[in-house]
Amino acid sequence: MREKKNLRRVTLLVTAQTAYNLDRLAAMCGYREPGHVVDKLVREKMLELNGGKRHERNEN
Repeated sequence: MREKKNLRRVTLLVTAQTAYNLDRLAAMCGYREPGHVVDKLVREKMLELNGGKRHERNEN
């Protein structure tokens, strides 16, 4: 049996240029769909904003 994943379905409305760029980034990274690109971008941005605070707290 597969592991359950904590996923939510989200619909985004973006411009044609953004959709094109998401598709390009997905192809460059080897992702099957642009949703993975959005996931990665949000994850990276949150780490940048938080400065890795969560990771530092777990090390102590």
